[in-house]
Amino acid sequence: MPLLNFTDLDFDQIKITLKDYLKNNSNFTDYDFEGSNLSTIIDVLAYNTYISSYNANMISNEVFIDSATLRENVVALARNIGYLPRSKKCSRVPIDFVVDLDGVSPTPATITLKKGPVASTGNQFGGQSFVFCIADDKTVSVTNGVDGNKEARFDNLTVHEGTLLTQTFTYSSRNPFQKYILPNTGIDLDTLNVKVKGYSGSTTSVDYVRQDDLFAEKTGTTIDGTSHVYFIQEVESEQYELIFGDGIFGKALEDGNVIEVSYIVTNGDSANGVSRLVFSGRLTYTRNSIEHNVTSGISLISSYSSSSGGEAIESVDSIKKYAPQIYATQNRALTANDYEILIPNKIYPEAESISVYGGEELVPPQYGKVFISIKPRTGDFVPGSIKENIKRDLKKYSVAGIIPEILDLKYLFIETNNKVYYNSNLAPSASFVSTIVQDNINKYADSAELNKYGARFKYSQFLKVIDQSHEAVTSTITTVEIRRDLRLATDTFAEYAIDFGNEMHINSMNGYNIRSSAFKVLDINEDVYLYDVPNSDKKTGTISLFSLDSSGSNTPTIQRRNIGIINYKTGRITLDPINIVSGKTKDGVQIMEISAIPESNDVIGLQDLYLQLDSSNVEMIVDEISSGIDPSGSNYIVTPSYTSGSIVR
Repeated sequence: MPLLNFTDLDFDQIKITLKDYLKNNSNFTDYDFEGSNLSTIIDVLAYNTYISSYNANMISNEVFIDSATLRENVVALARNIGYLPRSKKCSRVPIDFVVDLDGVSPTPATITLKKGPVASTGNQFGGQSFVFCIADDKTVSVTNGVDGNKEARFDNLTVHEGTLLTQTFTYSSRNPFQKYILPNTGIDLDTLNVKVKGYSGSTTSVDYVRQDDLFAEKTGTTIDGTSHVYFIQEVESEQYELIFGDGIFGKALEDGNVIEVSYIVTNGDSANGVSRLVFSGRLTYTRNSIEHNVTSGISLISSYSSSSGGEAIESVDSIKKYAPQIYATQNRALTANDYEILIPNKIYPEAESISVYGGEELVPPQYGKVFISIKPRTGDFVPGSIKENIKRDLKKYSVAGIIPEILDLKYLFIETNNKVYYNSNLAPSASFVSTIVQDNINKYADSAELNKYGARFKYSQFLKVIDQSHEAVTSTITTVEIRRDLRLATDTFAEYAIDFGNEMHINSMNGYNIRSSAFKVLDINEDVYLYDVPNSDKKTGTISLFSLDSSGSNTPTIQRRNIGIINYKTGRITLDPINIVSGKTKDGVQIMEISAIPESNDVIGLQDLYLQLDSSNVEMIVDEISSGIDPSGSNYIVTPSYTSGSIVR
């Protein structure tokens, strides 16, 4: 008798297998398996087998982090290798406001902003209301204002979106299985504050420090039986459990100890972008040991920027990706990959993409340094204070003698000019197809494939995006330029160096292979531009200045020769000391736009260059052959496949 196939998981296939098995049994010869009552019994057996197989398969999947699907199982498996998933993060915004105290007599010496709610959006933010709070009281001195009034100024006060909550536990040795689970979801662990009192009613408490491993505190000291530390882990339903020491690793709790926990429950990334806030906090001053409220004289809140930094809880896919990688680093930053993993997971979760390379890769090399470029989730640059915090926190992981340098984000812009041929019989209008093409280009520009360090602009894929936009599109001729924006140090002599990271195409040995926007230099009245002249080796060239004879003219006049060099192979332009008076204003910064034609239409973002598809002009051209207007193609419009035209931007 043949053996059953135990690998079938489909109900119908299981049923067929059971029938085949019985048919080969002499006891069931001539049975009608479809019409008899035995068919019902076979259905029950098949169904039971199907359910058992499904459950066994799911159980097998859930014991491996790569195949697990349930969050609690993924979290538990990550816990086994020492990985704590990132919690929700509060959106934050710095604010200013002033309290006029002329109506308070006698004038108090200080004013205190009580912890808890400080400001709110009302219903002005997409119909949703958000509350911003502080975790501790903030006290400021009362001073004389500009107009002589007594005032209290709260300047550059960072408020966090969410609700400040407290939780209290009492330790008892009679309950050895007691757990300290925070009952709320949406907790930002960065706002977690744990204190322990000796007994209920005590006025003093000891601050406990969160600890992520057993061998080194955040303070740098070794953990022993007296260390005031706690551990935390995610449990079911996105809640968190506190774990305290056992007298060996961390101080053990004693009977009657009261644990006081405060934290902020936040809405995460949904509160990003808030800039208009109204005061909703509580201000007090103390006189004769009595606390009084201040309810008037509060100015409108002004913010330095929109709220940012809010994040959702780490997803299951992210945990499955990063937990094994963090484990592989062993909390040490030795390789570039270690830095790229540790920074967004341990130090700066707001990082969207990271590029890390050693100083030995530079020309000339800078040994003993590691260069880090970070693209934050919001904005283009990491603030200076955050850079210093990242460098400080990296000391716990990096090798002694290696100096980390945090670089500003450098964009390599890609500009395309697209001649799109279309069959006029298959589209209502050229604008209709053009809109669809432009929408698809924008989607490609926002794709994860481009928006990361080490990304590559794939020319063939880009053409595919256009060609497949609509059935009317018959072909596309696309030319590609790359551009860097050079920040100018105006009114001073300065050297400049800018890297494109891609080989540049030499279209003419007579020069003008690069283009620049207009700028002014000392001792030259006219607007000037950069141009290049290749050397005979076709690898390097010289940079000079020229001006145009008149507005709109394309006839150059050489103003100054040999002011710099260009390396076409590496895409590096270097300018000798030059006093640039002004340039193009962009986002309040003086810049010079420099563009070139890449040798390859596939553009790569190397090292600290972040690719950005900046502009894509779409021009629709009727395909007269496909449209039947000119089947012979005698009047077919031919489009060049190379960039030409103006010598300036």
